[in-house]
Amino acid sequence: MKEDAVYRRLLGYLKPYWKQLFIAYFSMLFATLLNLFVPQIIKDAIDNGLTAGEPRALFVAGGIILGIAVVRGAAGFGQLYFGEWLTHRVSYDLRNHFYNSVQALPFSFHDRTLTGDLMSRATSDITETERFVGIGLMGLISTTLLLVGVIIAMLLESVQLSLLGLIPIPILVYATIRFGNTVRPMFKLIQEQMGVLSSTMQESMTGINVVKAFAREPHELAKFDEENDEWFDRRYGLIRTWADNWPLFTFLVATSIFLLLWFGGPVALDGKITVGTLFALISYVLMLGAPVQRLGFLVNLAATAGASAKRVFDIIDTPSEIEEQENATWLDRVDGSVTFQGVDFGYREDLKILSDISFHAEPGQTIALIGPTGSGKSTVTNLIPRFYDPTAGQILVDGVDIRSVQVQSLRRQIGIVLQDPFLFSQTVAENIAYGRPDASMDEIIAAATAARAHSFISEMPEGYDTRVGERGVTLSGGQKQRVAIARALLTDPSILILDDSTSSVDTETEHLIQEALAVLMEGRTTFVIAQRLLTLKSADAILVLDHGRIIQRGTHDELLTEGGLYREIYDLQLKDQEAFVALEAEMEGKSS
Repeated sequence: MKEDAVYRRLLGYLKPYWKQLFIAYFSMLFATLLNLFVPQIIKDAIDNGLTAGEPRALFVAGGIILGIAVVRGAAGFGQLYFGEWLTHRVSYDLRNHFYNSVQALPFSFHDRTLTGDLMSRATSDITETERFVGIGLMGLISTTLLLVGVIIAMLLESVQLSLLGLIPIPILVYATIRFGNTVRPMFKLIQEQMGVLSSTMQESMTGINVVKAFAREPHELAKFDEENDEWFDRRYGLIRTWADNWPLFTFLVATSIFLLLWFGGPVALDGKITVGTLFALISYVLMLGAPVQRLGFLVNLAATAGASAKRVFDIIDTPSEIEEQENATWLDRVDGSVTFQGVDFGYREDLKILSDISFHAEPGQTIALIGPTGSGKSTVTNLIPRFYDPTAGQILVDGVDIRSVQVQSLRRQIGIVLQDPFLFSQTVAENIAYGRPDASMDEIIAAATAARAHSFISEMPEGYDTRVGERGVTLSGGQKQRVAIARALLTDPSILILDDSTSSVDTETEHLIQEALAVLMEGRTTFVIAQRLLTLKSADAILVLDHGRIIQRGTHDELLTEGGLYREIYDLQLKDQEAFVALEAEMEGKSS
């Protein structure tokens, strides 16, 4: 996106608030015009008061200046109040737009984008942008208007002296523009590095348990220091550039005053111009001093905002790979049949993950997926709720191509329980009701009871109102999984996707989870990434995947008889489970 297009688009966020914009800019214009009258009043006070010995002229001039100060104060209030209001309102709208865009982007975007970088864009970049859109832009326009107004006022006083005094001004404007062009790419690099720095910190904080477990704090600190040093070096380069240019801005203003005194002093002494006129000319130049020096800061601000806004718009403009058709229909309650017809998929064009996947699941059936790591099991299940779209083939739910229905309506039909479920830092009840926020407390408790979670929830200090901490850190793995099962139960999905691994929990917890899963799976079409022999034995069909292809399919007994990869997996990983179950049953028989 070109620089001018970025600024036009950014300023477009001001359009809905044209009333506040009008008041703010009218106040700014009025205050700027009032400033231009002050040197004229002082000129009259000197010429008609001090020089002529008329004290009354001095009192009148003082009263007028005081009145201007009062009126300008009111205008300044309007400028500042509505300027700040616009600043933070645009920031509010832009942040909402950014967040909504991130929420709408597909899994593939989040797979390749660092969370810390997104956080940096949502906070640091939007903060830099908001500083310019309201007060910053107004200050830039005010300074420009003041510059033009001062030049006109000076020319009206004395064309010859004004032209001499204004000789440094074009140089000042050129230096300011050059300065802006120099710092703009520097700011872009600084903001990009802030994204890297945020990502490094976010990743380290998220994995703090692993860091501490392996005593890798020095490594993480060194990694963070390296990125922080890079950020400081880039910021220091900007400071040096600023320091190299700032004295020049000040010197050029001082040069203008020197020229006026050098050439205007003798003229005033000769009586060709009044002392008041010379003082007015110097006042106008001094009036330019602070704003023109601030011009460098405002150009800086504009450069930062442009770089930051581009980073924000880059995310907002990221095309969604999951596109809804214009005439997409709303998918009502489904029976739950799922059909894959010649499905291919690859995360990149040159890397195919799935090839020619075809199968059919009747409503209420359980389909187990098994295969080596990287064989494509999770990818198959991720295609059903359209986390990704296949690169070839069709996926049908109740005979309807899922690309022809609204994504939200499709996902309302699907419940997902993963091996490591994610919980939000809210109450237990809010986590269970996440998919159905309108659920009553009785419904939440019923779902928790069915998921074998009610007993441990009731023992918590505040029961269902207990906050679970970030990512559910206050709960054990088995407790989190049962809360996730309750969450899925409450949405009452027709299609279920499960990761069946319970290797990280004890035997008693595993038994409770299996009981909860049995309730959850009842009457639902279920896809299980199977790790347990019991699941495979009870499945209506088992799909054996290898290198993205279905190489075997059938029931447990059929596949054992057939041999091949399934038999190898059974002998290496699953046979011990069968022996353990037999031993457990024998022990229970003896104890009874």
